[in-house]
Amino acid sequence: MNLKELNEKIPAKQKALHDIYEEAGTDLDMSKIKSLSGDSTAKVEALKALNQELADLVAERKSLVEIQKQREQMDEETKAGMAPIKNDPAPLGKSLGAMIMESKAAKSHGTAANLDVDLKTLFQSSAGWDPEALRIGRVIEYPVRRLMVADYLPIIPTQQDTIRFMLETTFTNNAAEAAAGGAAGEAALALTETSDEVEKIAVFIPVTEEQLEDVPAAEAYLNNRLGYMVKARLDSQILNGDGSTPNLKGTLNIGGSLQTQAKGADPTPDAIYKAFDAIRVTGFAEPSVLFTHPNDWQTIRLLRTADGIYIFGNPQEPGRDIIWGVPVCSSTAVVENTMIAGDYTMFSALYLKRGITIEMSNGYSDYFVKGKFAVKATLRCAVVHYRTSAFCTITGV
Repeated sequence: MNLKELNEKIPAKQKALHDIYEEAGTDLDMSKIKSLSGDSTAKVEALKALNQELADLVAERKSLVEIQKQREQMDEETKAGMAPIKNDPAPLGKSLGAMIMESKAAKSHGTAANLDVDLKTLFQSSAGWDPEALRIGRVIEYPVRRLMVADYLPIIPTQQDTIRFMLETTFTNNAAEAAAGGAAGEAALALTETSDEVEKIAVFIPVTEEQLEDVPAAEAYLNNRLGYMVKARLDSQILNGDGSTPNLKGTLNIGGSLQTQAKGADPTPDAIYKAFDAIRVTGFAEPSVLFTHPNDWQTIRLLRTADGIYIFGNPQEPGRDIIWGVPVCSSTAVVENTMIAGDYTMFSALYLKRGITIEMSNGYSDYFVKGKFAVKATLRCAVVHYRTSAFCTITGV
């Protein structure tokens, strides 16, 4: 199917699924559902099949939208006479190990020492050698959350320090039928320049030159952990950043016409559906993801019918987390008791000025005389929400 067909079919499928849940009522009594045949088990299986069909349609739409955006970007570059921007992140330069091994300290060699040992006692552990104790090479890292939020935003390289675009702030459509010789209705349009700043996320750690020389794995370990720290902060900023420099502007703080749907007395799935509908009716967009805290998603995932059948699949069944056909991203980067939905595929973007860069210097403080280095990881980017009404929070869940 093409994009237009998918945009028409997805809301219809979601409406059908919502109507079935309405039949079941708040207690999820499968016997009340008349639009499906069979016993409770058969009806639950039919619901899961419909939910999976919705998920497949949403995934197909997302792929087509990404292809469309890539084509539009190439068209804009061609019109502007600009060479396409490469998608490769900024080069990291020499690795930590390479820089250390080129230093004078790394090239110097110590002298061997000979030790004369007079072993006149019984050759046993207390007077001879203790058994050599070898440590395995594995490092058990501190438990940290999985990085997922940024995966749902299109990533666009940029050479600018500010992302500027024109936002249509007035749209008055006075088109109407006119008699012969009659006046046409006068329309009104207004554009406002809008911008989001490119900001920097950075972190550093001190390390001795001996540590880098003596432990080959230290280079990869520091690259991995510092890079993770930067990306974890980015995940949080995409949703929660307050937009006050040097913070990025996260979804919760985009202002404008950001929509809100209170749960109130509704079952949580109903409140989510109403938020999706608000995005369609007011934002004229299609939700591409629902961000939720794991504790809030747990309540939905464990929903059961009145006779004990799990609505979102039996515990032994593997599968994607989806609701109303929309993917669910369960992450502790999301504020608990508040879910966030929106059309991130069409109306948001992560602009990368410079990918994650690892740098090292002994010029910080007294590091040179003490043989220490400051290892720093940085990222420069901007988070843009083009149409604020294409996003909605669900509160009180």
